[in-house]
Amino acid sequence: MSEHGVKSDVLTAVVADNTPRPPVAGWRASSSVAPRPEPKRRGQETRVSGQTAYVLHRHMYKESSLILDVFSRDYGRVVLVAKGAKRPHSRLRHVLQSFQPLLLGWSGRTELRTLFSVEWMGGVAPLENAALFYGFYLNELLLKLLAREDPHPALFDHYVRALTRFTRSESPQAVLRQFELAVLKETGVAADLSVNRSNGQPIEPDEVYVVEPEGGPRPAQMGDTLPRVAGQTLIDMVNEDYGSAMTQTQSKLLMRSLLTYHLNGVPIQTRQILIDLLQL
Repeated sequence: MSEHGVKSDVLTAVVADNTPRPPVAGWRASSSVAPRPEPKRRGQETRVSGQTAYVLHRHMYKESSLILDVFSRDYGRVVLVAKGAKRPHSRLRHVLQSFQPLLLGWSGRTELRTLFSVEWMGGVAPLENAALFYGFYLNELLLKLLAREDPHPALFDHYVRALTRFTRSESPQAVLRQFELAVLKETGVAADLSVNRSNGQPIEPDEVYVVEPEGGPRPAQMGDTLPRVAGQTLIDMVNEDYGSAMTQTQSKLLMRSLLTYHLNGVPIQTRQILIDLLQL
């Protein structure tokens, strides 16, 4: 089999499992629609309706149900059980797909909530080929870096924009680097790349720096093991300008180093899968 054929087979298998099917009518396990909940008290039931969300991950639960890890705009990551979603005639089977906007409703008293309504919002082109892997990479970052039920509406909007940009002809490197940095900023661990922490002065474009994960940029020194980056690269990243080949290369190495640190060395599986595919 040719190199191209191997890649195509693998990508097709992933697409076949995740490409959204034709739209279906909104599904509800209950006909009632509850208002947005009041602040939760311990032991009090949480009930949410009409929440925009995306499925980050799903897996089997018992014989006929699914456990969903979703990213919602107002509630952050939430874990839901979709009862009966794996039954042969369930309308949920082809609705609960990644990278598609959904309106969800859930309720429950514990961290594992019960899904009671789903509506596919539509209007989004499916991710295909390499873009599909980029999407899974974003999902893996959110799963590993976000705490459950910690709202990040600005990051949610950034996620939606990133998925949309993957369907266009924009540079995926720019989209990925911007999202990686946005995740670190939203979780409160990103340093200010525009300031030299050694003297508090703005970054100089012609200087060479390293970025300490918990301290920020400082001038590079002999013996540094952190990636060396030009001041211009840091300035470009702050300005979200990834047009330069140098900025693309150095920003990738820098973000890989920062993510490895903040993930405590836990590898990102999606990245390795994509690397392996490109080396076939």
